[in-house]
Amino acid sequence: MSTSSTPGVLFICVQNGGKSQMAAGLFKMELTEAGKHDAVRVTSAGTKAGQSINILSAEVLAEVGVDITSNSPTQLTEEAMVRAGHVVVLGSEAQVPDVEGITVERWETDEPSLRGIEGRERMELVRDDIHARVKELASRLTS
Repeated sequence: MSTSSTPGVLFICVQNGGKSQMAAGLFKMELTEAGKHDAVRVTSAGTKAGQSINILSAEVLAEVGVDITSNSPTQLTEEAMVRAGHVVVLGSEAQVPDVEGITVERWETDEPSLRGIEGRERMELVRDDIHARVKELASRLTS
């Protein structure tokens, strides 16, 4: 159960340097554009938090007006899951504990590298897939 009357969402991936940071940044942008920037508490974490933000992730987010360059990876805790109340796990690699009362959904995000697409083009496709999912979730959590 969330410990606040404001709903929360916690985005999780393995290192918290790419996909979950992208999702959190895009979700905040969607809230701001809808005039609801305080409607949902948005956080992100990693199951094995890395040391830094993925440079390509930050670059392709900057193209759509989202700046994550000052963010740092955060280690996932059960407490963070409880505070958020709603957890979104990006991809199949990150595994999260079962926490009573917490809604967990898993997004099997597009992985262009499986089709031989790498580098900037890969990251743009990942961003666009996550953005479409974030728009739907923002609508669901704020309506």
